[in-house]
Amino acid sequence: MTTDITLLAGLETGTAADVPEQPAPASDEALLDAYSAAVAGAVERVSPAVVSVEVRHPVRRRGRPEREAPGSGSGFVFTPDGFILTNSHVAHGASRIDVAFPDGRRLRGDLVGDDPETDLAVLRVDATSLAAAPLGDSGQLRVGQLVVAIGNPLGFQSTVTAGVVSALGRSFRSVTGRLIDNVIQTDAALNPGNSGGPLVDSRGRVIGVNTAVILPAQGICFAVAINTAKLVAGQLITHGRFRRARLGVAGQNVPLLRLAVRAFGLEKKGGVLVTGVEPGSPAGRAGLHSGDILVGLGGRPVTGVDDLHRLLLPDRIGIATVVVVLRGADKLEVPIVPEETRPE
Repeated sequence: MTTDITLLAGLETGTAADVPEQPAPASDEALLDAYSAAVAGAVERVSPAVVSVEVRHPVRRRGRPEREAPGSGSGFVFTPDGFILTNSHVAHGASRIDVAFPDGRRLRGDLVGDDPETDLAVLRVDATSLAAAPLGDSGQLRVGQLVVAIGNPLGFQSTVTAGVVSALGRSFRSVTGRLIDNVIQTDAALNPGNSGGPLVDSRGRVIGVNTAVILPAQGICFAVAINTAKLVAGQLITHGRFRRARLGVAGQNVPLLRLAVRAFGLEKKGGVLVTGVEPGSPAGRAGLHSGDILVGLGGRPVTGVDDLHRLLLPDRIGIATVVVVLRGADKLEVPIVPEETRPE
């Protein structure tokens, strides 16, 4: 008993030898220096690969001759042999593309392919041994993490802004109306001209492609996750476009009756009402028709058109699957083989 009391007393009073020394708190200057060093290091690593994308778009007006309107955005080299990532809304439909490098070089750019539904595009210039930005893993991001945006807003080349990851897993509608999933929200300031530039982490790895701001809000900016960009860029380089599966239906979101949800044991309370079926399409061949309500595809619930888009990925092209539909008082499982979306 005496020994126990002595030990407790020793722990309570302690000595210089017994109690570990607490590290001195870092000074404000040291913290600011570390922050500055992280931002500067990231910029030094990536900025040689950041380019200005200057475009001309044809403008046609009734009764007037055709003219060309200039535009500009940003981009970054991601392979040494001249492949460049940017936004689709920067390059889509351009009659001429010029790429300006930080060292003053200007090269003609060719559009390899673009995907308006994820707002991504791949360009190529005739050059080799270019400085390429290292690509990171957006799946490892954390909210609050330091990020840096580099681009050419409003014509001011090589502009750097810094902030944090404000949120992950956001959804954002592209110009086509399709939902882009897993979008990164950041408060690193973006302005017109930043579009297509890189969003990088503190180690100088690209984790997003800057794409949009919410106006007139401040500090609400978005970037397409680099993991999405890797997938899309690979398809654009291989096929010139991003391949998607299609069923050949027109539809709209509808709520389901509670009775139907209970009777059929459905997980969700919404579906897609088929308002039209394209003749000769996979849906037409499978026997779907207007009035059916799609509630499942390939074992996954379909609560609306966005869910249907998410599920119609390239790996479903030509592969037999099952759609679940409500038709009147019946729940049917209909075999269907999605086909590739037709290019425009």
